[in-house]
Amino acid sequence: MTATDGVTTPPVRYADFMPFATPDSLDDLHGQLDGMIEVPHHICTAPDSWYDLADSDERWCLYTATVRDGTPADQAAILNKAELVRLWPGLILPDRCRATWEAKFPQLRRDADATMAA
Repeated sequence: MTATDGVTTPPVRYADFMPFATPDSLDDLHGQLDGMIEVPHHICTAPDSWYDLADSDERWCLYTATVRDGTPADQAAILNKAELVRLWPGLILPDRCRATWEAKFPQLRRDADATMAA
């Protein structure tokens, strides 16, 4: 918190305003489920931006990064609806990102709640 002229204001953080894109529908998500996939550098800035979908850790990283940083076109090309629903509860996402997706797609929250209850 900072004080200016006796007024205390909370700090402004980019994370509070960072935009998060979503596809129009989860039915738009038709990404592959196997093989190797290369992603654009706005999703993965590492020199090697290839992911092996057979590796569960790499798949989890790919889905986390694509939900968080991908455009709707990226998401449609990379994510698979059924796999996103399956992975959703375990993805580590910024709170606002998760809230944005779950507000638009309540199915994600319901499926996550059902998974946690089982």
